[in-house]
Amino acid sequence: MAHVARASLESIAFQSAALLVAMRRDAATAITELRVDGGACANNMLMQFQADLLGVPVVVPEVSETTVLGAAYLAGITAGCWTEEDTRAMWREARRFEPRMGENERHTLLAQWRRALVRARGWVQPDG
Repeated sequence: MAHVARASLESIAFQSAALLVAMRRDAATAITELRVDGGACANNMLMQFQADLLGVPVVVPEVSETTVLGAAYLAGITAGCWTEEDTRAMWREARRFEPRMGENERHTLLAQWRRALVRARGWVQPDG
């Protein structure tokens, strides 16, 4: 059962890596770190693997539910309670995961993931 749990966590990292590759391709600037939030950021194994696959630091905030916090910040800015600069100063880093995986291993794992996706797409037979 542990293998299934690990595979599930790794699939989150692989899917996020694919998204970041697309973002890097389309963005005019380099992505230097990934700030994460939500329940999954409590899993240190996932956060380290994510940093390794992306090749950039993954940063976990003190407040893990920053989506809700962001909405509160926007409401506060709109109401005149804070400035955008004030809200940026309120954000605090709790943990940083630095990439430890080498380029060759990263490229190999990502290539294996892409091959697995191609095979999985051909798994289902058409009805008929």
